Amino acid sequence: MTGAGNHVIPNVHFRKVNGMMHGRMNRVMMRTWFDQAARKKRRSQNRKAKAARLAPRPAAGLLRPVVHPPTQRYNMKLRLGKGFTLEELKEAKIPAKLAPTIGIAVDHRRRNRCTESLQANVNRLKLYKSKLLIFPKKSGKKGVKKGDTPKSELQNVAQNTLKEIIPVERPALRVKARAITAEEKETSAYKKMKKARTDKKYEGAKRKKAEGSKEDK
Repeated sequence: MTGAGNHVIPNVHFRKVNGMMHGRMNRVMMRTWFDQAARKKRRSQNRKAKAARLAPRPAAGLLRPVVHPPTQRYNMKLRLGKGFTLEELKEAKIPAKLAPTIGIAVDHRRRNRCTESLQANVNRLKLYKSKLLIFPKKSGKKGVKKGDTPKSELQNVAQNTLKEIIPVERPALRVKARAITAEEKETSAYKKMKKARTDKKYEGAKRKKAEGSKEDK
C-alpha cells in the first residue's frame, strides 16, 4: 500500500539481482575468479620475460627520484616520482642529455622546494652512479667509447630485479617516548613563529630605514 495521494502503483523488480542481468557490467551469472592461480602464473611469466628483454639493464626500467605526494593527507609519506630535476642532476654532476642514456629518468617540469629533498635525490644519484656499469654498444675495440666500464668488470654481472632499483629509505613512523629536556622546556615554538612573522612584516621598512641612514651619512 502506498501513502495518500496519486502515486505510482508499487512495481518493484525484486527478481533483478546484481549479476543476473544482461549487459556488459551485469553478467547473466555471477563473475567467478577460478583463473586466479593462472593469472598469478601469467604475471610472473610476463615479469620474467620483461626482465630478460631488458637485461642486463635493471628490470624496473629507469631510476626515479624519491618525492613526497601532494596534499596534507599524504605529504608525510615517500614514493617514487616521475623524474629527477635539472637542479638535482646539476648537483650530482650528470648532464641532462646523458641521464636518459644511462637509465636515469628526467623531469624538466618538477621543482625543488626544499634543500632536504634536493640533497636526498642527489645522494640517490651519486649512489647509482657509483654502482653503474656501462656496457659498450658494439663488440670489439672500435665499439668501446670513453666512459664505458672496462671489460674485466663486466664478467658475470647480475641483473637488478628490485622494484625501486635503489630501495627508498622510509623513516620509522613510531617515535619512542622520552623525557623532555630543559632546553626544550625553555624554547617556545609560538614565540619563534611570532618573531619570524613580525620580522617578515617589517623587513622592508627596516631596509628602507637602513638605506636612508646610509644616504644621510
